[in-house]
Amino acid sequence: MKTTVAIVDDEEHLREAVAEYLDLQGFEVFSFRNAQAFREDSVGKAIDVAILDIAMPGEDGLSLARFIRKSGSTGIIMATAAGRPIDRIVGLEIGADDYLVKPYELRELLARIKSVLRRVKAAPGGAAATPAAVAPEGRHLKFGALTLDLDARRLVDTDGAAIDLTAMEFDLLQALATRPNRVLSRGQLQEFAHGRSAEESDRSIDIRVTRLRKKIEPDPEHPRFIKTVRGEGYVFVPGGA
Repeated sequence: MKTTVAIVDDEEHLREAVAEYLDLQGFEVFSFRNAQAFREDSVGKAIDVAILDIAMPGEDGLSLARFIRKSGSTGIIMATAAGRPIDRIVGLEIGADDYLVKPYELRELLARIKSVLRRVKAAPGGAAATPAAVAPEGRHLKFGALTLDLDARRLVDTDGAAIDLTAMEFDLLQALATRPNRVLSRGQLQEFAHGRSAEESDRSIDIRVTRLRKKIEPDPEHPRFIKTVRGEGYVFVPGGA
């Protein structure tokens, strides 16, 4: 079966150009003029990747991304206007897998689609973003023998003893732990943890991951919680599989 891609954008010429290009690349493409059309006409269609324009009339792409993320494991690429970094951050926060700045090159779009497909397939169980488990008494994320207290910004063991983390290490762990079973690139982790974009070649994230593993993994050389996905980034597995 062909890999399916949906493009939701109010610019007709762009939808047509994307659909024609991706069809030539071997994809099955569904084209929708707005979020309402997607909601009505995508029922029963298995969509692997959705490309969503953020600034559409009516329901915007961010709202539609929330709907898609709750509905399944479809990969999501947000298309945003240049100079709107907040759109990228919000889009990634609600579960988008990647973003593009409009106008974008079709070859770049193709590369992003392939990258998102690899991440979705690489996630444990083939799952995309899933919500973290938060205890009713507060925002506490548990993994292994440790508990991450998001409000107090503390990591403690079963005895209540605090694990010493720097502010940047805590931010990185929070970014990972609140997005379990989702493969995150280095650039995404920079966005989530530190609020800034970074080149995929930036290895500062690798250094912080190594430090984190020494503090939270029973065996840092064979990590259970923060796993490396070669060529893509990292994934947090709360069950320690």
